[in-house]
Amino acid sequence: MWNKAIELSSKSHPGPVVHISDNPMDEGKLLIGFESGTVVLWDLKSKKADYRYTYDEAIHSVAWHHEGKQFICSHSDGTLTIWNVRSPAKPVQTITPHGKQLKDGKKPEPCKPILKVEFKTTRPGEPFIILSGGLSYDTVGRRPCLTVMHGKSTAVLEMDYSIVDFLTLCETPYPNDFQEPYAVVVLLEKDLVLIDLAQNGYPIFENPYPLSIHESPVTCCEYFADCPVDLIPALYSVGARQKRQGYSKKEWPINGGNWGLGAQSYSEIIITGHADGSVKFWDASAINLQVLYKLKTSKVFEKSRNKDDKPNTDIVDEDPYAIQIISWCPESRMLCIAGVSAHVIIYRFSKQEVITEVIPMLEVRLLYEISDVESPEGEQAPPLPTPVGSANPQPVPPQSHPSTSSSSSDGLRDNVPCLKVKNSPLKQSPGYQTELVIQLVWVSGEPPQQITSLAVNSSYGLVVFGNCSGIAMVDYLQKAVLLNLGTIELCGSSDPYRREPRSPRKSRQPSGGMLIVTSCMCGVSSLYSESVKKLRSSFLTGLCDISEGTVAPEDRCKSPTSGSSSPHNSDDQQKVNNFIEKVKIKSRKFSKMVASDIAKMSRKLSLPTDLKPDLDVKDNSFSRSRSSSVTSIDKESREAISALHFCETFTRKADSAPSPCLWVGTTLGTVLVIALNLPPGGEQRLLQPVIVSPSGTILRLKGAVLRMAFLDSTGCLMPPAYESWKEHNVPEEKDEKEKLKKRRPVSVSPSSSQEISENQYAVICSEKQAKVISLPTQNCAYKQNITETSFVLRGDIVSLSNSICLACFCANGHIMTFSLPSLRPLLDVYYLPLTNMRIARTFCFTNNGQALYLVSPTEIQRLTYSQETCENLQEMLGELFTPVETPEAPNRGFFKGLFGGGAQSLDREELFGESSSGKASRSLAQHIPGPGGIEGVKGAASGVVGELARARLALDERGQKLSDLEERTAAMLSSADSFSKHAHEMMLKYKDKKWYQF
Repeated sequence: MWNKAIELSSKSHPGPVVHISDNPMDEGKLLIGFESGTVVLWDLKSKKADYRYTYDEAIHSVAWHHEGKQFICSHSDGTLTIWNVRSPAKPVQTITPHGKQLKDGKKPEPCKPILKVEFKTTRPGEPFIILSGGLSYDTVGRRPCLTVMHGKSTAVLEMDYSIVDFLTLCETPYPNDFQEPYAVVVLLEKDLVLIDLAQNGYPIFENPYPLSIHESPVTCCEYFADCPVDLIPALYSVGARQKRQGYSKKEWPINGGNWGLGAQSYSEIIITGHADGSVKFWDASAINLQVLYKLKTSKVFEKSRNKDDKPNTDIVDEDPYAIQIISWCPESRMLCIAGVSAHVIIYRFSKQEVITEVIPMLEVRLLYEISDVESPEGEQAPPLPTPVGSANPQPVPPQSHPSTSSSSSDGLRDNVPCLKVKNSPLKQSPGYQTELVIQLVWVSGEPPQQITSLAVNSSYGLVVFGNCSGIAMVDYLQKAVLLNLGTIELCGSSDPYRREPRSPRKSRQPSGGMLIVTSCMCGVSSLYSESVKKLRSSFLTGLCDISEGTVAPEDRCKSPTSGSSSPHNSDDQQKVNNFIEKVKIKSRKFSKMVASDIAKMSRKLSLPTDLKPDLDVKDNSFSRSRSSSVTSIDKESREAISALHFCETFTRKADSAPSPCLWVGTTLGTVLVIALNLPPGGEQRLLQPVIVSPSGTILRLKGAVLRMAFLDSTGCLMPPAYESWKEHNVPEEKDEKEKLKKRRPVSVSPSSSQEISENQYAVICSEKQAKVISLPTQNCAYKQNITETSFVLRGDIVSLSNSICLACFCANGHIMTFSLPSLRPLLDVYYLPLTNMRIARTFCFTNNGQALYLVSPTEIQRLTYSQETCENLQEMLGELFTPVETPEAPNRGFFKGLFGGGAQSLDREELFGESSSGKASRSLAQHIPGPGGIEGVKGAASGVVGELARARLALDERGQKLSDLEERTAAMLSSADSFSKHAHEMMLKYKDKKWYQF
């Protein structure tokens, strides 16, 4: 009890126990530290306190010297006190590691608490005193530090995160011997650091484990299996140059356990996109992740240096460089990313370092209005748009620097990108180097919409991206915009909803006079009644403001050039213009709000029935009613580009041979085909334009289109065309020599070698269903309704066991697979419900039955739906503990053994057992293993194992005794034979002699 530990004269409670340890030289002496500053050396044998040590400041930790004659305490005022065990009156030494020593012998200024201290000794020199905390209070903003004191030197090591705990690694496990520390393990909030104490400057060990996966929050990830064999060595070689210098020359000192056979026969790579704009490549082939390469996409942009210099984007308040979509071609090593600020960056892999004088950049104006006027029956629909680039190609030259802020004539921000590209030379290290930067710009005061889909093709030299406004295609070889259209313009006369396009949006100045505003709000839900009232009230207020003048409305409506004017005409015109702008801004905000809420409501209609108790709405089929203005807003909000796929297939029904094309999927379930006419390869590819034109082919599915792929007539997957990687930044001499060798036509998919009579299959997966379309007839060969009560979050066409299948992950938590091309259900397992959007954003399938997602902001969960992998799972697991030989205990020495100076052991079972301490109190709980349950099984198993061990030991002892008996018997027999021989010889010697001859 605590009252027995303190002195009799003290009446106050000593506080919580913050430390307890035994003397390294005598296990019968227990050191107990209380928070108030009292330390007691308790004798376990005599059950009383030998010494009491008192200090004015609170104690945080205590550490022993290995000889057991001294100990050190850390206190809340930033001081260290060293005590002799036999001198409890005052400490031998008081140290303030980071305190300023004042003159006149005054006490140093107090510092922050020292949270932990360790006291380690060495044979040749001074001991190590290692502590965390204790910094001066005037060091505001300084990072957490670990202090290493050795002799007269004091080293302060700054850490990136707060220190949770630290542990010193020593050469011996025995606390009563010289410790000989060689490393310090520091556990931080987001990292694990090992410090080498044997080298000058205390460098850190290079960490072989990926503890920085959440260094910046992960915003998206992609999973690639069965990659080219030379890809991981190439990424590792360029990533090794990124590692900072100054690591310890020694290997990672923690080497316990054994690895399992976790390595696959194929290579696996995980790519993660982060909120700070970085992209990381991970080697996932083994049982643990290994970072290969890190790419910083934000270094091509100018960063704001002060708070007033904010980016020109209203899309996000923070993290303007966050990665949203990653498109990667492993064979060509082309990388394309889409960021949250409506920017796209194309990267090319190179092993050579280059300096880019001017970063190539394109600005794309992609924002469209839709006039929701239904075309009357019999009225001619708008014609198909003309092919882009077919007659007069208009490549947009790459801009040398970002365009400056500009405004339209009505004062709205216009033609301004969200981020500013650097206009100074950029040094690009080996690895991924910037090929082209594409940015969407503001249009008439509205920021660009975020990009929803992205695809790149190295064989065609094209990149395409889309959002809820439309689609844009860029030739990154010629740095030209090939396509810039709205979704309805792609549909043309085949638009199922018959909307009138008006693109691109242009700011129009109102004519002089009163503006007549017609608002058709029929069909708007009562949810927006208050907003409608506010908008209507603002409109009427504006009319009242205009009518306050003395000029009649009919005079105001006349043009200034009509000859009839008023002295108040200019002021009234200004009022009209201001009112028009207010109405336009409020109408725009209101339409955005309605569109956003309608999109959310429409998404809720697709949720499982158990997640929508308040929504009693039947699931609409593909035939939708589009009569009200609400559904018109719904069309505009949901008609986004959701899937893009380059391929070489039949674009029209009448085609006799496959040709390069782009398949486009939208959130309304529409699939469009865009034909591509590519020039020949080599130099002609850089001179002649690429002709892009909609083919008129339109397919429809139920729900938003998620994924598309193509199969040949035998059911084998046809990958998109690609161009094998080659070094781009080679010297001109070698380049000219190798051009003739490497010049060849554009690489195409295996379909080009097929006969004309053979058909192909297009596999299209949407949120609700999957279809297999036979080409070129465009007939639906197979159809499968994946879910009726939920929706598909992710769908991928993957290879598994020498076959192709469609893998889907639904919002209700089911993982489903279907055979291709027949779409027969193969697997339907409940795995994980959609609890947060992180799972939906990061879940992805890959080949060989693998998948992964972010289970938390700091953890990647990898899973498999392959039976072969499940059978080998136990072999993949490693062993945490491995048996090692116990090091030899320190030599006690002759004099220590003679005078009792060595370590003294204590049988605590004898001390605390029932024989000496008596039976325990009835109030104390006692664990009695029962016959049933896991504990009973463990107890029985341990009992059986113990009996078997004892029986085996007895058998071994019996065998050993029998062996000893046999050896002794043989020895006695040999001795008897020898005695008999000697006796016979003696008898023969004295046989014929007389008695007097002896």
